[in-house]
Amino acid sequence: MKTSPSASPKTVDEYLASIPEPARTTIKKVRASTRAAAPAETTEGISWRMPMFKYKGMLLRLAAFSNHCSVFPGPAVIATLKGFHTSKGTIQFPVDKSLSTALVKKIVKARIAENEQRKRK
Repeated sequence: MKTSPSASPKTVDEYLASIPEPARTTIKKVRASTRAAAPAETTEGISWRMPMFKYKGMLLRLAAFSNHCSVFPGPAVIATLKGFHTSKGTIQFPVDKSLSTALVKKIVKARIAENEQRKRK
């Protein structure tokens, strides 16, 4: 169950304001790592009631839940990761432990490559 209220957030800042600590700080760290790894033209918004980064298509979504936080980079990236709690399209991690900057960079770069490959076809 999501920790955010039932009203749909209109901005990433509204989303962040709606989630409790320590999940808020954790999501902010992943957001900052994503921004640092993504090209300058990357945009942020809300999609499926979650923060989303977009560059030539969706890069990833972030979400906080009552017992964990998640990054949704898609199944192709998930298949390359070892040692994380994953499902078909998400990486789950503790609300009080952010993903490493290096891992977020790897995810973002992989998603950029996927999106650019798709655009070339």
